[in-house]
Amino acid sequence: MEQPKTRPPQRRAFADGAAVYPVPARPGGRPVRAAGAAARPRPARPAAVPAAPAPLLRRLPNPRLTGLGAGLFASAAMLVLGFLDALLLDGSPLAYGLLFLPVSALTALWVRTADLVTAPISVPIAFAVGVVPISGGSGGAGGRTMAVVTALAVHAGWLYGGTLIAGLITCVRKVRDMGRRQRAAATAAARRAGARP
Repeated sequence: MEQPKTRPPQRRAFADGAAVYPVPARPGGRPVRAAGAAARPRPARPAAVPAAPAPLLRRLPNPRLTGLGAGLFASAAMLVLGFLDALLLDGSPLAYGLLFLPVSALTALWVRTADLVTAPISVPIAFAVGVVPISGGSGGAGGRTMAVVTALAVHAGWLYGGTLIAGLITCVRKVRDMGRRQRAAATAAARRAGARP
């Protein structure tokens, strides 16, 4: 009866030059490492991917002003812009009106949620404050007042446009806030219902 031929164990060479002979397995099925055998090198873990940079909109300032703070911001900004317009552009109503629109939008964006209703009110007041440097007029307080009233009447389109922008932004923010509150209330109600036995 012929005995089956047994081949001598072949060694496997790795990239680092270490050789490992096959070894018998333990009763549990896991192979036993021979003494002096080099361990198989493990592949290096990939480096952590850095987080993506924040979008540009998130880097912009996002203050939360009270109703009074929003009114003061809009009035101060329009007064400074009115003086700059009178100094650099000889009181151009077009430049003043164009600058009024972003100030209106920023006022509506930066006012806190509890004071949203004040933004469409503060914006026309700020427009009237900023018109004073570019309205001209002479002859004392009466002449100045008449010049401001005339400028407000002539440039009412810009006034309505900025007020409309502020009103639309505050309406959108109010609707989003109401939806957020409804979702939070529904989530709280679902948690309470799930916690009951």
